Amino acid sequence: MDGPLNLSATPWAAAANRSGGGGPPAALAGRAPLSVFGVLLLTLLALLAAATFLWNVLVLATILRVRAFHRVPHNLVASLAASDVMVAALVMPLSLVHELAGRRWRLGRRLCQVWIAFDVLCCTASIWNVTAIALDRYWSLSRHLEYTLRARRCISNAMIALTWALSAVIALAPLLFGWGETYSEGSQECQVSKEPSYTVFSTFGAFYLPLCVVLFVYWKIYKAAKFRIGSRKSNSITPIAPEGLEVKEASQQSQMVFTVRHATVTFQTDGDTWREQKEKKAVLMVGILIGVFVLCWIPFFITELINPLCSCDIPPIWKSIFLWLGYSNSFFNPLIYTAFNKNYNNAFRNLFSRQH
Repeated sequence: MDGPLNLSATPWAAAANRSGGGGPPAALAGRAPLSVFGVLLLTLLALLAAATFLWNVLVLATILRVRAFHRVPHNLVASLAASDVMVAALVMPLSLVHELAGRRWRLGRRLCQVWIAFDVLCCTASIWNVTAIALDRYWSLSRHLEYTLRARRCISNAMIALTWALSAVIALAPLLFGWGETYSEGSQECQVSKEPSYTVFSTFGAFYLPLCVVLFVYWKIYKAAKFRIGSRKSNSITPIAPEGLEVKEASQQSQMVFTVRHATVTFQTDGDTWREQKEKKAVLMVGILIGVFVLCWIPFFITELINPLCSCDIPPIWKSIFLWLGYSNSFFNPLIYTAFNKNYNNAFRNLFSRQH
């Protein structure tokens, strides 16, 4: 590096100093110490990176150790966890160093290019893996007869291969085709290429296209699940003969009323079948997964698209907030998926019980 990191230059510390949490001005003190607020924020970011890494490694270890998970859709979950592990191990630590240096890059051109490439690769792969899980869930609900285990395996493997191939193309385009510059030695800046054409290509390929896909897919999932569950509840048997058997469902309670000739027999039935409960939980899980994905990434990608095109000057503190909000999606992904799957919870318990 060119010299020691100026910890007081980080945008987090600058925000704290503006709010009254800083000490004397840097011009008077030479180099102001990092404020308490800045230390807490940077510690929180470091803990976020560590928790993201450990939680996704736990998911990967569980999938590898448990034979029942060596099939779809767990291969899609493994691909998602792998991309999120790479975000935590290869991207977030260097991003934290970048924040500590006040968003100045002092680690050289080559490492800057590697970091930016992995940043775009891993984050794009994570986003497209969420999209693949949503598509798999939609096809399993809407085409469960045609979407056999063999077809599901082939399609899921193809989606994983396409996810990583597309992510690699978007990440390596500036290096392979000279599509803009990621490093500026004079200003010590290291950032994704701001070439307008690459900005449009990368933001649409990495976010806006999968965003449209997942929103459309979830709308279809919701409609398909609602139709299937509703059609089961509205089923009724009409009389075949004047004195035949009549079956009708009570409107307020989960019960069936049978009328045979002049005798009426009523008995209680289950409100929801096991399959209906499973489908409702799957729809809820995919909805939360998509909702968190959108909330985490949309601020970052809006600013990424607008900034180069309109030459807007966005404060560094907001760039940092939006970037780390996007990174946090890699922490929430395994939490959401495993929270709605009892098999993972049981596997986690077995994994820890064997260790002890």
